[in-house]
Amino acid sequence: MNDNKQRMNSKRSPKENRKVFGQWLFFIAILIFGVLVIRFSYIAIGRRVNGVNLAAATKKLYTDDQTITAKRGTIYTANGDAIAEDTSTYTLYAIMAKNQKSASGKALYVKNNVQAAKVLSKYLPISYKKALATLQKGTGKFQIEFGTAGKNISLTTKKKIDAQNVSGLHFIESEARLYPNGVFASQLVGLTNSKNVSGSDQTRLNGAMGIELAYNKVLSGTDGRKTVTTSGYQGKTDTGKQVKNGNNVYTTIDTKLQTLLETKMSEVQSQVNAKSMTATLMNAKTGAILATSQRPTFNAQTKSGLSKMWRNLLVEDTYEPGSTMKVFTMAAAINSGNYNANTTVASGTYKIDGKTVPDWNTSGWGNITYAKGFALSSNVAMAHLEQTMGAKTWLHYIKKFGLRTSTNSGLQDEQTGSIQFTYPIEQADTAFGQGIQVTAMQMLRGFTAIANNGKMLQPYFVSKITNPNTHKTVYKAKTKVVGTPVTSKTASSVLDHMQDVVYKSYGTGSAFKIDGYRIAAKTGTAQVSNGSTYETGDNSYLYSVVGMAPAKNPKYILYITMKQPTLNGTSASEDMAEIFKPVMRRALDEQKASETKTTTIKMQDLTGQSTKTAEAKAKKIGVTPIVVGKGSRIVKQSVSSGTVLTSKQRVILVTNGQMYMPNLSGWSASEVADFADLTGVKLTTSGTGYVSAQSISAGNPIESKQALSVTLK
Repeated sequence: MNDNKQRMNSKRSPKENRKVFGQWLFFIAILIFGVLVIRFSYIAIGRRVNGVNLAAATKKLYTDDQTITAKRGTIYTANGDAIAEDTSTYTLYAIMAKNQKSASGKALYVKNNVQAAKVLSKYLPISYKKALATLQKGTGKFQIEFGTAGKNISLTTKKKIDAQNVSGLHFIESEARLYPNGVFASQLVGLTNSKNVSGSDQTRLNGAMGIELAYNKVLSGTDGRKTVTTSGYQGKTDTGKQVKNGNNVYTTIDTKLQTLLETKMSEVQSQVNAKSMTATLMNAKTGAILATSQRPTFNAQTKSGLSKMWRNLLVEDTYEPGSTMKVFTMAAAINSGNYNANTTVASGTYKIDGKTVPDWNTSGWGNITYAKGFALSSNVAMAHLEQTMGAKTWLHYIKKFGLRTSTNSGLQDEQTGSIQFTYPIEQADTAFGQGIQVTAMQMLRGFTAIANNGKMLQPYFVSKITNPNTHKTVYKAKTKVVGTPVTSKTASSVLDHMQDVVYKSYGTGSAFKIDGYRIAAKTGTAQVSNGSTYETGDNSYLYSVVGMAPAKNPKYILYITMKQPTLNGTSASEDMAEIFKPVMRRALDEQKASETKTTTIKMQDLTGQSTKTAEAKAKKIGVTPIVVGKGSRIVKQSVSSGTVLTSKQRVILVTNGQMYMPNLSGWSASEVADFADLTGVKLTTSGTGYVSAQSISAGNPIESKQALSVTLK
């Protein structure tokens, strides 16, 4: 039977076999189709393949997503001069792989090591020998760099290297911060550092200290984003978020006063090599800081000196102020009704609870009044005043003058100080500035109450903040009264006593007299504490002075501290006066000039007139004529007719015939530039500030296109 079935199957026709095969093929095709339908349905619904999001992948394929970095805001002086601004620096690298070529076949690798080394040694701080050795060692590598020599390259240097057309040298651009003035209120202005942006290869500048840190959010702005989607049917579509550049910050710093202060601080520091120094000039009627500096300091552009002093001594350093504290002691005693100008005390030493308060002159001056004791800087007189007031009253005024609270400057790590006030001797010590730790900013805030009719002002160093796109002011500083520790009458009385310090024959502040102006001042000397005891020796003191001028109605307060200087045959007052007098005089002179009516001065057209007549007319309208040449008539003038000028402003008048070089000493950079434009000389300048040296001596003949170099200081 089975044999019969096998014979029947073997005898199945080819047609029947094809039918069976077709059936199997059909079922297989249906199965495959079903699997594909299920798979495509899964993909269509889930839009994922092997964990990859198809929609996102497609979008990425046809989308270019770019981050537009916000420009960091610029920091300006009160005069509008940039003191911190964005720039670009470059890092150099060399491609060594010889298979690297452009689409057009141009070599992108270094073809000639010798040529490349010569160019690098010419424009970068690297020797030819080292540059060549670095290139030779790079053979077989894809690319190489040149260490610190190849980093932080300026745009100018990059262009010079590019102009040499050396193949294989390439640059990476980086955001950087430019501090064009170098040493210029460095700790206050601050610094930035570069940080990597999370999730990208980009970097961003962030404030690391000073205003750069305190106003980092304001200066940073917000990055934008540009998304370009390309479609074969729709072309290009641009979307994204608009970039918002950082706002600009205008400080209260006066360019001229700050430059002068930096110069004088450096001169004195080179003489006395103090452990530290601070100097701050403040507007007594507003609280605006017009100039501030310290030593040690650093060059913000080169970072030279940064390792010596990172801290801002204005707010981060606490110290015992010494006898400048007596300004507050006298004010507290007068205001609380515990002062009698005619009361006398025995000077020299004073016993309190078995402890001795010594005068700096331990032999004393016999019996002295409180008034004379203040001018003599007697510790004994001030200790008597504290005892008369009582510790509770005295501590109340210490707090009213803000010597135990933050000045809310916004600067990093601001200190509030400390006080030792448990025992009677400690309480008396604070009356002459020992046993109490303060900051310079706290002292300045307290001094404003004396200079400003009893009203204590908030110190500030930012005058306004502006939007760089709209140029609108988004913040404007206002004078802020933060306390009234004493009455106007008391403040006036203290100013009278401070004048005695300068003008009485026995006063300790005669070194701070300024011809033409009345000065109120108080000097100070304090032993430097090392934490547990006081240091000893000739160089163990902190010297200070506070000066207010004009004395009757102060416009300015200048406070200087000098810690542990080496006095080489001079007194500390004489050394501090080298800073105090020129800076205070410049401020007072500028104030006096600004109060002079100048709006009515309009420049006249003096060209074509005789030299003698033109010079006389210029003087008559109130400007200072600078005549260039000895010709008979004027052919050019630096200021056009109708221009409104300030009193005594220089106006350059060029005569016909031979030109002669004037004395440029004290001229500003803009005045020198006007001179160069007018005469045609080729000018080069170095430094900042005012002319201190010129390559062509005054009185020498000059010609158009002649080279002239000047040094500004």
